[in-house]
This record gives sequence, structure tokens and C-alpha cells, in this order.
Amino acid sequence: MPDPGIPPLQTSLLDLAARFGVHARTDAAADVVGDAQPGLSGLPGPPSVPAPAAATAPVDTSVPDGGPGGDLTARHAEEGAAAASGTTPVLERILRGPSGLGTSGLHLARREEPAAASPEEPEAADEGNAVPGLYHHPVPDPDPVRVEEVSRRIKAWAVDEAQVYPPEWEDQFDGFSVGRYMVACHPDAPTVEHVMIATRLMVAENAVDDCYCEDHGGSPIGLGSRLLLAHTALDPLHTTEEYEPGWVESLRSDAPRRAYRSAMEYFLKEATPSQADRYRHDMARLHLGYLAEAAWAQTEEMPEVWEYLAMRQFNNFRPCPTITDTVGGYELPADLHAQPAMQRVIALAGNATTIVNDLYSYTKELNSPGRHLNLPVVIAEKEGLSDREAYLKAVEVHNDLMHTYEAEAAALAAACPVPSVQRFLRGVAAWVDGNHYWHRTNTYRYSLPDFW
Repeated sequence: MPDPGIPPLQTSLLDLAARFGVHARTDAAADVVGDAQPGLSGLPGPPSVPAPAAATAPVDTSVPDGGPGGDLTARHAEEGAAAASGTTPVLERILRGPSGLGTSGLHLARREEPAAASPEEPEAADEGNAVPGLYHHPVPDPDPVRVEEVSRRIKAWAVDEAQVYPPEWEDQFDGFSVGRYMVACHPDAPTVEHVMIATRLMVAENAVDDCYCEDHGGSPIGLGSRLLLAHTALDPLHTTEEYEPGWVESLRSDAPRRAYRSAMEYFLKEATPSQADRYRHDMARLHLGYLAEAAWAQTEEMPEVWEYLAMRQFNNFRPCPTITDTVGGYELPADLHAQPAMQRVIALAGNATTIVNDLYSYTKELNSPGRHLNLPVVIAEKEGLSDREAYLKAVEVHNDLMHTYEAEAAALAAACPVPSVQRFLRGVAAWVDGNHYWHRTNTYRYSLPDFW
């Protein structure tokens, strides 16, 4: 049978555009509340486009008087008409991103800034340098007051409440700088407690990775059963009264399960049922990726480059940006989140940010015991390139993923001008940028190879 191939992206985008009217009134009302939150007052509203025939509610294109940029309503209407006719002003506006107080971290692509540092002139930074030639968007340092508070709270939770790390790992925990990481990735979080939702989950995910897979006692042997039991802390076991106590006790039995359980309990206080189910699904993807990498380690197999990239689509950061709306204090409706076009954007963002990790952790992993798979290592072996050539090619792979991600995000934003979609896409973009910022500045963990 002939391979039907992948359907054009436009199909899902047009379907999504045809459905956005169902959510327009609710989302517009929610966006008014969201815009009142700290750091979001300058966000522009959605462009106004004629409602499709399938829409059941008109789109509210009104904006507050006196907002930045003058008469936004008229400008949005003009841009919406341009988008419908296939011209590009709306895409230019979306790529340019919002302006105004508190919006510097919410851009899809800031074209007025240099996209990447050249190999001859590495980007200046307070800490660390960007990988030369890596396509990225610089962001300002996160709010130091919020960073300090998140750092204080997460250490109290990890050490005292959930008892995730023993005292002898304190320096490694501090060196991870998870407070700075999460504040940089979630600039639209309305409160510190909203940032803490993501921060606890991040620490819990790293505890599972460290203790089950990596440095602190991890092994591919028996990994499947350990991950399965840990996953029940996120997706609870429904069993008989006789056997439930054994499961409950297992959740207290080791640090990763305690971390998962506690972080999930906090998450569920703020997340809707659909947001929680979405997160569980992405965590199952993550665990599947762990298992694939463990299988290659057991058989001492070096995957093909495309196989490695398939594994990294699952063993990656995707669970983090997918909860950006929960951390932001709003919800992207489940049917909009599930659209193929949105799923493609989220997957591309996750893939690009994960290759960032491969590039910055390259020397750290080479200096660790055993053989660690990362994209430059796989390219070098499978394509017969030198270490330097393979690393530089991995930079190109990242850049291609980033360009594709940004193009698809811009197309989706133009096709579906619903406030929650627009805000979610900005949130994912902020996470992508914040993730690079953390990798670049975390000189405790990372240093660049001498390839330039």
C-alpha cells in the first residue's frame, strides 16, 4: 500500500480556525482577567478576522482604551484581513511579539535582536557564553527577588517536606539553580506559588532521572518496573481495599516516588482535570523515552541518528512547557491543546530545547563514567565525522528545529486568534528562551567544548 504521507499542516490549521469561535467568548473574558495579572498588562489582543461559517459565537475584538500601540482594534482588523488573504503582516506582528511593560519574555521570535552569536564573537553574558552559532533569543535576567523566594521554598520542600535529597547532595541541588531556571521559563506566572508548581515537578522529574537512570544509583536493569511504580504517583492505582495499602506504602518508600507524589498533589490544587491528564500523558512519553535509551545501553547499541532523535522526542522537556497555562493561571481548552497543529508546535519546542541540553551538557557527559548518548556523539559515530564536525552539525539540527518551530507557531497563531491560544504560544516561547538562558548561565554544571 502506498505511504499516505503526513497531511499538510494547513488542514489542521484550517480545522482549528473553523472551531475557534466556540471558545472566543470564554477565552476573551478569561484573557481580560489574565491581562490584569502582573507582567501581562502590555499584551496585545488577538487579531480580528471574519468568523468562519462553522463558528457559533462572534469574536470579541475590543481592547481597552489607551493601551500600547494606539488603536489596536483597527490595526488587528487590518492584520486579520491580510492573514485571510495570504499576506504576511499578521505573521510579522506575531513573530515580533508583544510590547510594553513586562512582556520582554513573551515573544515567539524577537527579530530586532541578534538571533545567534557568531563563532568569532561569542555572546557576552554575566555567566557563561552561548554555544557559538546557536539560534536563540537572549532574555533579561529573571527577577532576583522572585528567584530568591522560589529557591528558598523549593529547597525547604525538597530537603524537609518531600525528603528528596540527602544532606550530602546539597551542593548539587544548589548548583542546579532550579529557582532561577523556573522563574526565567515562566515570566507570566501570576504568583510565586504558581512558579512553585513547575519547580516542584522539575525537581521531582530530575530525582527520578538521577536515582533511576543516571548518576545516583541509576541503572537500565529493572528500570521499567521502577518507572511504572513511580508513574502511579502521578496516575494513581485503582485497586482493591486489600492491596491498596501496599501501593500507598510504596509511594513513601523512596525519594523519587515521594517527590512525584508530593509535587503532583500541589499541581492538582491548581490544574483542571484536563490539564492534569495532559501532564500524565506527557510524563508517560518521558518514561517511554527513558526505557528506549536504557534498552540501547543494555544491548550496547548505537542508534541511528533518526532513531536517537525519535527517542529524544519522548525523553525530553515536553512535560515542562505543556503546563505553561497551569503555571500562568489559565487554561488552554483541551480540544485546542489536542489539535495536531498545537501538538506539532509543542513537540518541536520540546525537541529543540532538548538538543540545547545535549549541546551544553556535552563535555559534562564525556567526563562522566560510562557512555552517554547525546546528539553529537551519535552523529560522530554514525556519520563518520570528527567530534568537532559532529558537534557543529548538531548545532545545525537544533537551528533547523527552532526555525521550524517558530514558523509553525506563527502559522498557528495566525490561523487561530483565540486569546488562550495566543497566550499559550507565548508561554511556550518564553519557556524555550528561558531554558536556553538557564543552560547558558549554569556554569556550575556546564562548560563548552573547545571547538572554536
